[in-house]
Amino acid sequence: MNARERREALEHTMYYTTATFADSSKGRQVAETPCSMRTCFQRDRDRILHSKAFRRLKHKTQVFISPGGDHFRTRLTHTLEVAQIARTIGRSLELNEDLIEAMALGHDLGHTPFGHSGETILNELHPQGFRHNAQSLRVVDYLEVRSRGRQGLNLTAEVRDGILNHSGDDTAATLEGQIIKYADRIAYINHDIDDAIRAGIVLETSLPEPLTDVLGHSSSKRIDTMISAIYRASYHRDELVMERDIYEATMALRQFMFQNVYYDPTVKAENPKIFHIIKALYHYYLDDLNRIPAEHHKLYCAMAHTDEDIVTDYIAGMTDVYVVEVYKNLFIPRGWANELYH
Repeated sequence: MNARERREALEHTMYYTTATFADSSKGRQVAETPCSMRTCFQRDRDRILHSKAFRRLKHKTQVFISPGGDHFRTRLTHTLEVAQIARTIGRSLELNEDLIEAMALGHDLGHTPFGHSGETILNELHPQGFRHNAQSLRVVDYLEVRSRGRQGLNLTAEVRDGILNHSGDDTAATLEGQIIKYADRIAYINHDIDDAIRAGIVLETSLPEPLTDVLGHSSSKRIDTMISAIYRASYHRDELVMERDIYEATMALRQFMFQNVYYDPTVKAENPKIFHIIKALYHYYLDDLNRIPAEHHKLYCAMAHTDEDIVTDYIAGMTDVYVVEVYKNLFIPRGWANELYH
């Protein structure tokens, strides 16, 4: 029995019967020889962690565009916080932490530059629309290139399902995947409050008192309350739920954040510029696909696609820093310099 097989056997003693077990995975789109050291879900986690798309998250916006301080969240730190919260929930419910971590680390790989502002304009531009959760699945299935030119990460069906269904109306097929949707909300509600307080947009005392009386008067207390409410309502059950009063208070606090932070004029002040930049690049590349690097074109040799897909994939993969640099190089005149006149 090798290390992977011992771990697979151990899972059946560690996890509750409703957990998703690695040795019962539905498998990959393309069959592979199992790793002797890692379960299939551990292997997926590592592939995501070592991907270029994951590294780019450090230069993608969470809420605040190019914040002036070092302590504001980025898409990468948000992802790590989701993973921590999700694993805490999963451990308390005796579910598969390796599967949870893989899903959490991969859930936002398809996010655009400039966060949801970038997503909004690409959704308007692409004829079929744009959703970051579907784009995250597209990244792991097709757009990420591994060593030796292997296209896509070839993840297990369970991880792919959790990535796709972490957002939107559909529900993940596994309890572990359902945890990701809760963990994502818990993370961004509370950590965006923290960033909004840091930015001076709201005060802790300006949060609705009826909600903080239920959830807690600090970020850490609210996170603990929300996680505990999931644990009490879901332990050893075949569905993942949050206690009704805590859920209603959580969603009300989420609505408060939309009204007072996400739609705040200060937060949205740069939107016209963001829309202009992404729209200009979209049409520039769509007018002539050869303006996109050849390496990107190679991704589409074996997959159905439209011209709009190629352009959208390319722009969605850019970081905030890179998209601005590309725009400057293409559309902003450079100062003419000649050493003879210096």
